[in-house]
Amino acid sequence: MKKLKLTIAMSLFAVAVSGNLSAQDNNTDNHTITISIPEVALVDIEPAATKNITLGFSAPTEAGNAIIPSAANNTLWLNYSSIKSVAHPTRKVTVSLNAVIPGVDIHVTAASPTGSGGGLQGTSAGLLTLSATDQTIISGIGSAYTGNGANNGHNLTYALAAGSGAGAVAIYDNLQATAVGSVTVTYTILDN
Repeated sequence: MKKLKLTIAMSLFAVAVSGNLSAQDNNTDNHTITISIPEVALVDIEPAATKNITLGFSAPTEAGNAIIPSAANNTLWLNYSSIKSVAHPTRKVTVSLNAVIPGVDIHVTAASPTGSGGGLQGTSAGLLTLSATDQTIISGIGSAYTGNGANNGHNLTYALAAGSGAGAVAIYDNLQATAVGSVTVTYTILDN
């Protein structure tokens, strides 16, 4: 009988212990998800296949008049993607020329952002006369994207002017006849 009582006691003890072990689950549980967000700073001009443009001047038809600039070009779009860092809460886009054509002012205007973008897209500086010095064309960019391709981002309008006009950098006296003169326009996205 003692052996039976010991066996029953051990069985009850085992049931009690196993009951406590299974009682460790609760009505809630949790786990950790590790998230990685990369810092992003990308810029491009669209449409990529036709981003080189031609502008020029025509000779006047009446003596005493200045040369006549071609019509403005607004076929290009500035696209960017930005994920800001903690240290730099905003970014900007700068623009510059690799060289200045004597006597010629090249103007660029970035319109307000349009299209399928989102986030804190930047604000245009308005009309700029390009030079070899970096100038801010878009400021106040946070974590944002403009959408990709034409009709997304900031529409760029380029126009030429012979120097010496209002707000001119170039001087008309420096103009020289040339069949082809080209410059490279560089856009850079960087932290403020």
